[in-house]
Amino acid sequence: MYQDVERCVRAVQAKDERFDGWFFTAVLTTGIYCRPSCPATPPKPANMRFYPSAAAAQQAGFRACKRCRPGAVPGSPQWNERADLVGRAMRLIADGLVDREGVPGLAARLGYSVRQLERQLFAELGAGPLALTRAQRAQTARLLIETTALPMADLAYAAGFASVRTFNDTVREVFALTPSELRARARSTVDPRTQGTLVLRLPFRRPLCPDNLFGHLAATAVPGVEEWRDGAYRRTLRLPRGHGIVALRPTPDHVECRLTLSDLRDLTTAISRCRWLLDLDADPVAVDAQLGADEALAPLVAKSPGRRVPRTTDPPEFALRAVLGQQVSTAAARTHAARLVAAHGEPVEDREGGLTHLFPTPEALAELDPETLAMPRSRRATVSALVAALASGDLELDVGGDWEQARARLAALPGVGPWTVESVAMRALGDPDAFVATDLGVRRAAEGLGLPARPAALTARAAAWRPWRAYAVQHLWSTSDHPINQIPTPRTSDVS
Repeated sequence: MYQDVERCVRAVQAKDERFDGWFFTAVLTTGIYCRPSCPATPPKPANMRFYPSAAAAQQAGFRACKRCRPGAVPGSPQWNERADLVGRAMRLIADGLVDREGVPGLAARLGYSVRQLERQLFAELGAGPLALTRAQRAQTARLLIETTALPMADLAYAAGFASVRTFNDTVREVFALTPSELRARARSTVDPRTQGTLVLRLPFRRPLCPDNLFGHLAATAVPGVEEWRDGAYRRTLRLPRGHGIVALRPTPDHVECRLTLSDLRDLTTAISRCRWLLDLDADPVAVDAQLGADEALAPLVAKSPGRRVPRTTDPPEFALRAVLGQQVSTAAARTHAARLVAAHGEPVEDREGGLTHLFPTPEALAELDPETLAMPRSRRATVSALVAALASGDLELDVGGDWEQARARLAALPGVGPWTVESVAMRALGDPDAFVATDLGVRRAAEGLGLPARPAALTARAAAWRPWRAYAVQHLWSTSDHPINQIPTPRTSDVS
């Protein structure tokens, strides 16, 4: 969009927050870059330059605006919508892969040479992988500086910097303030009760409907790994360097995120996975406009604008849970998963709740005796085949994976049908157009709305909803009174 100058100028002059994260505005006369909704007086159009990413603006020599804090906005929704190289690369960069494995590791994961990868990112985003990673580190650093009492040295490493000197230089260059000056400007106090826990704010594009998002996560929570407690969804996190526990609580203008990490260097990855879990980088305006144009869905969209797709922090975990949940109730699926967790999960300590384990890895389940699973023989065979494919690397499920390749390899496993394939594509891989046409709840909802109920006919009818069919599924599910559509109340159960 940043190449459409006239449209960008109109967005800046209107201070339209819907375009925050879609592009960044640099001002030649001040040397700063802003988000489109910056409250400052809009500059003259002749003095505006537009960039597709904060990294591109920084690379061009502009510093971040101190008023609108352009780095503290949701990422471009395009990065999550796209299945191509750039979209996959951006999701892996957000997940901290460059910090862990460097640019060669990122290129290898994507199947490209470093030179090919850099050329593609420069062409699309105006910056290479190192510049994009640097911009992410800078924003993570600012978030920690302004919202925690961490010592600067600890904070630098948590944000992904190799040294305190690099941290200081980057913060001064990007924000035109030293780390100490940034902290002083924030004038925030840190609750002493949060010692050892980081309390952060996760921004999102409005509107956001929390009902199905948090309701789904709470209703399907696996005991020991997930729970709903004190108005927040809590779960354990398996991270590259250790583990963590997160509590996510919806508020009107942000999601409160309480993180406890065994290794602070996992902070960037943990934040990225929490944002991914809650689909916070989606563009609800574009989604609702498309779905609301359909007369069958229009009343549902008008009633609950901003529905998101609840995802997962661990794609292999979700794939296993999807297979365990085939043709059984939500309660039965939770029971099957809880037994696996108790027998094969890695124990963790939770001082604030009832979480006890990390969900077992495919490697930990590789020696699983299928006869111990209380389910039909055919499904036991499916679980064994899925575990073997994940453990061997024949099936790769991650945020930077190839959606169609993953679909094909999943479908080739015995006992894995269209419902499981599309469920994994929707919630584990993040494909916004995944569509579970065979789902019973979707078919019943479609029939109630006067739409075709047979999968083939419904799929043909749903072509009008592309590329947002995964969001249409959320609206269709909302027509039932299933617990996935409601945030738990204290009267029901405050602990899963």
